[in-house]
Amino acid sequence: MELRDYLHVLRKYAVLIVITTLVGVGAAAVWSLTRTPLYNASSTVYVSTQSSDSVAELQQGQTFTQSRVATYAALATTPVVIDPIITELGLDTTADSQAARVKATVETGTNLITITVTDPDPAQAAEISNAIAGSLTETVESLDTLEGQETSPVRLTRVENALPPSQAASPNVPINLVLGLLLGLAAGIGIAMLLTVLDTKVRTKRDVEHITETAVLGAIPFDAKWKQRPLIINVDPLSPRAEAFRSLRTNLQFVDFDGKHSFTVTSSMPSEGKSSTAINLAIALADAGKKVALLDADLRKPKVADYCGIDGAVGLSDVLIGNVRLGDVMLPWGQRSLYVLAAGRIPPNPSELLGSPQMSQLLAALERDFDVVICDSPPLLPVTDAAVLSRATSRVITVVAAGETTKQQLAAAMSALENVDAKQAGIVITKVPTRGADAATYGYGYGYGEQRYGDEPDEEPRRRRRSANVEGRA
Repeated sequence: MELRDYLHVLRKYAVLIVITTLVGVGAAAVWSLTRTPLYNASSTVYVSTQSSDSVAELQQGQTFTQSRVATYAALATTPVVIDPIITELGLDTTADSQAARVKATVETGTNLITITVTDPDPAQAAEISNAIAGSLTETVESLDTLEGQETSPVRLTRVENALPPSQAASPNVPINLVLGLLLGLAAGIGIAMLLTVLDTKVRTKRDVEHITETAVLGAIPFDAKWKQRPLIINVDPLSPRAEAFRSLRTNLQFVDFDGKHSFTVTSSMPSEGKSSTAINLAIALADAGKKVALLDADLRKPKVADYCGIDGAVGLSDVLIGNVRLGDVMLPWGQRSLYVLAAGRIPPNPSELLGSPQMSQLLAALERDFDVVICDSPPLLPVTDAAVLSRATSRVITVVAAGETTKQQLAAAMSALENVDAKQAGIVITKVPTRGADAATYGYGYGYGEQRYGDEPDEEPRRRRRSANVEGRA
């Protein structure tokens, strides 16, 4: 994935990331506010040896002290030190439980032992810390007094008494909130990346580019009413969807035809919009002054006749078996230079008919008489009809439905075309969303995509305001 792919993922799942971040902050806040505040109180003990006038003895004493100071620090959390203070202060705890709340540390290169006690009561934390310092002093002197001597060569002196702290050491609410925010943000980004990896649908042009080198010729925006108005150029010629078909027509003119101009329009699976794409493209080409022949080569589930509102009882299948003449069933449509040939009766052998010499001869004759020939064919994966027909036409246009076609289906469709050496004109992505991060990759989603080309949405309110101003001055 490139940087723009990561940015697209972040934009697409922005709401999810914000929600997980807020959940992280909320969880941290709840956890912090429900914890019992704990206070830290620290006292400091200095470790020294008996004084001597000899420099060598002083040096030896210093070395001895530094070698033992870590041992004395560890001694501060043992029962021999803690048991006396439990009895002295009347604490309702055990030596092990109290030791878990005591931390004795030695500053590097010094003879100082800092005894820190954690407790819910700040005053008690200070009292216990001072008591442990005193108990440690007595214990060390007792343990290090040699037999036959009255005093220990090591002396512990409390140089800093513990005071009741004014602020709790934990929970640290600001730090916890920051950690909750970072964890929530990381979780949201992780979930977004996981969903992206697990998503098998083709949603953007980048998804298509990762699967095939075939160029994307156009992107047709989603229309919630496309079933009620499949021929959008006829019904609503100023809509963004109609303009997208005109853009597809323009892009198609830059494809190298090798002297031919017949196209097989197909898709990976049914219901991806191939039939409406074929018909609208034919209409757009005819509107541009091209003489266009539209053939319904889907001899299994034909739709062209229904969409165009013509009688489809007789058509291509009848022409191929010689029952009727082409001129009798291929008629002009829509008061433009567009001629439509319906599928006719459903034959028992559609793929054989489409791959027959009669079909090749028919296409050759149509290519001589028309500027462009467009064949609406069945989807590639369920049946072989489109693959067979693609060998007789000059180029193949593959339709992909955004958010519906899977990457595996598109890859399989491209492989099926490669197996028969079909030449591809390009890919048309249909049902492109007009809102959200995916829409932005196609140029939709910023207001333009939903506005009819040429519309002036604010013009009528302006006229009403101007009219009111004129009446007011009158």
